[in-house]
Amino acid sequence: LFVLGIGFFSLCFLMTSLGGQFSARRPGDSPFTIRTEVMGGPESRGVLRKMSDLLELMVKRMDTLARLENSSELHRAAGDGHFAGERLSAGTGLMERIQAIAQNVSDIAVKVDQILRHSLLLHSKVSEGRRDQCEAPSDPKFPDCSGKVEWMRARWTSDPCYAFFGVDGTECSFLIYLSEVEWFCPPLPWRNQTATQRAPKPLPKVQAVFRSNLSHLLELMGSGKESLIFMKKRTKRFTAQWALAAQRLAQKLGGVRREQKQILVHIGFLTEESGDVFSPRVLKGGPLGEMVQWADILAALYVLGHGLRITVSLKELQRCRIRVIDTFGTEPAYNHEEYATLHGYRTNWGYWNLNPKQFMTMFPHTPDNSFMGFVSEELNDTEKQLIKDGKASNMAVVYGKEASIWKLQGKEKFLSILNKYMEIHGTVYYESQRPPEVPAFVKNHGLLPQPEFQQLLRKAKLFIGFGFPYEGPAPLEAIANGCVFLQSRFSPPHSSLNHEFFRGKPTSREVFSQHPYAENFIGKPHVWTVDYNNSEEFEAAIQAIMTTQVDPYLPYEYTCEGMLERIHAYIQHQDFCASPGPAPPGARAPQSPFILAPNATHLEWIRNASLASGAWPPAHSLRAWLATAGRACTDACLDHGLICEPSFFPFLNSQDAFQKLQVPCDGIESEMNHLYPAFAQPGQECFLQKEPLLFSCAGSSTKYRRLCPCRDFRKGQVALCQDCL
Repeated sequence: LFVLGIGFFSLCFLMTSLGGQFSARRPGDSPFTIRTEVMGGPESRGVLRKMSDLLELMVKRMDTLARLENSSELHRAAGDGHFAGERLSAGTGLMERIQAIAQNVSDIAVKVDQILRHSLLLHSKVSEGRRDQCEAPSDPKFPDCSGKVEWMRARWTSDPCYAFFGVDGTECSFLIYLSEVEWFCPPLPWRNQTATQRAPKPLPKVQAVFRSNLSHLLELMGSGKESLIFMKKRTKRFTAQWALAAQRLAQKLGGVRREQKQILVHIGFLTEESGDVFSPRVLKGGPLGEMVQWADILAALYVLGHGLRITVSLKELQRCRIRVIDTFGTEPAYNHEEYATLHGYRTNWGYWNLNPKQFMTMFPHTPDNSFMGFVSEELNDTEKQLIKDGKASNMAVVYGKEASIWKLQGKEKFLSILNKYMEIHGTVYYESQRPPEVPAFVKNHGLLPQPEFQQLLRKAKLFIGFGFPYEGPAPLEAIANGCVFLQSRFSPPHSSLNHEFFRGKPTSREVFSQHPYAENFIGKPHVWTVDYNNSEEFEAAIQAIMTTQVDPYLPYEYTCEGMLERIHAYIQHQDFCASPGPAPPGARAPQSPFILAPNATHLEWIRNASLASGAWPPAHSLRAWLATAGRACTDACLDHGLICEPSFFPFLNSQDAFQKLQVPCDGIESEMNHLYPAFAQPGQECFLQKEPLLFSCAGSSTKYRRLCPCRDFRKGQVALCQDCL
């Protein structure tokens, strides 16, 4: 069998040299599966395919024989244990050697593929006399082309995605990639013609159909890790709510046809390469927020009817056309590699050069990214009434399952005040002895399973945070179960400048409380934010909370229906492969799409303007404001009850927008700066954005008044404008 295996791989390699080529392995192919893309006729492809199938069949039979042999040897081990052990180790060694050969041949296949691509490309250039056409053009419409070619020369090997798209280190391959896969260079005329001739017929589109049975999803999620077990239990528990949400959304969408997407979901924090630090801590009070969000993302995609492939291995990950689940967000200044390096924004988590909307967050704290979210359990009216009737008026639960959270300096002071009014409960993990960090007057239940923790919240009046962890799902679950959430106000606010937790994260956001979403989007009477260092303010808040009656409350965007609606809109409308803007920076449209509002405070979109037909969000929802100096666009839009929409920045990136707002520009400059477009005071100079990836809602300076694109939003769904569905 060993010799036969070598023979098959040698023959495959020989056939490749004679008439075909191996292609880079796709994510998920086994080491024994060889994908062939033969340049010759269908006969060659059929031969290689049969060889590949036969080889895989051989390995499967070997594996079966090995298991049978191992079983029989184990039965004979009592009679001759030494001989059986030798046979077992020999079989194992044989399989390992064959697997090693398979891996080596796969690596050789990738190299051969690159060589063939390179030789074919050179042959094409020589035969067609086009060597001189593979130089970076100086086209004013593509000012960044030459710089991007330089970047590709230095870094094209840094990511397998480039080789996947045919980049092989030659100038032509750089220009083809930068003009056809990305948009930084103009299309090569000769390349466009040949691409049109060889373009394969598109496959028929499969329509997505809502699903209500999640049993197949549970199989796809796999098993073996404690984190996966936790996620599957959560998915099972929400099955009925997902089904009901699917019915509601189907009625809302009517007969809208939805194309089924094939989506690879890579759960990065569970990979062996990352160390999988979460799984061992699931049963010890470790953080569950990431697992909650991943479970809900998988469920939402599956219920929407899309095809899923779930991986927890880097070997199965392609970084082409990806969406990144990013808890705290990545701001454009940190995402752009060159800009971040030059201006001190470079961190270990940034500089990916993605469209910032490809980063998807747990809460809607930065509109530069896409808000993914998660779900909390939604109660019906009967359940809400039962909770209200069963509430204890003097029971508090502390937010913090790990003993380290209870080491907060000064906690004894405010906990002793709380203890005068309420019975305090904790859910701190411990193995044998009570954690010394937990005061004696706290009734500690130990780490509770999620259903039991929910029951505890349904009895409690108050859910109190110690300031950490930041922005987790537990406060929303508590509020959904009828608790009041009490948290501390941070003064000064926490950020990467003064707090170790945020240091190195690709955001300059300032956090004014433990849970800013709860403070800003929910607020009183469900959420109280006070200064824990002020005993009088803290005690007054406790007294007020005890006399306040609240109903269980869950924001629509955190229901199953809200999450399905949001992800549906992203899948149907977000397109990160299209050109990033309607016109180069500074260019004017033949007919201005803006009009000054009647009160002369902001710009509005002319509804019959044809410049942005097909844009998403729809351009007619745009409202443009000139922020006051030192104000970020995120805050400037919120001041007017709107949301900053970064995809609208290209429409404002022109001198015409400043003129329509009656801004006196003594000069116009175009530069790379994440605060542009903006008006500088003093100086009366207007600045336009040169780099589309740096359009940013975040960021402010007292030197600039930023030109901000704002939009409306659906009630309870800030990620979507009113006409975004």
